[in-house]
Amino acid sequence: MLMWVAARSLETRAYDALVAAGATDVTPAQARLMAQVDPGGSRVVTLAARARTTKQSAAALVDQLEQAGYVERVADPADGRAKLVRLTPRAHAVGEHADAEVARALAEWEEHVGAARMRELEETMAMLREITDPWA
Repeated sequence: MLMWVAARSLETRAYDALVAAGATDVTPAQARLMAQVDPGGSRVVTLAARARTTKQSAAALVDQLEQAGYVERVADPADGRAKLVRLTPRAHAVGEHADAEVARALAEWEEHVGAARMRELEETMAMLREITDPWA
């Protein structure tokens, strides 16, 4: 629960920064999905699995984001029949504001707990990722 509270705080700050940067048409669910798109693009089925939702729900969010100009569907170079969801320059532009806010939050955390504890936390979270993140 403690990890969830901290993660939720970061997510809220990132989302608020996204909206402040002009992405007033993005819902929290859409922002969560955009955050899961890999740099080279992701298939909808992968996004659905990461979000623990149905492929249909993920596809609906992708449709909404595509209409708003935040994502695009492109051919998957590994499989011509499949499509990848890729972030657009518009998404990257507002995403930079969210990333900057996360960096500010992490700096505040470090100021509060100290640099050594923050480093230990990051190392511990990286170790836990090895056994908890199926996409790592």
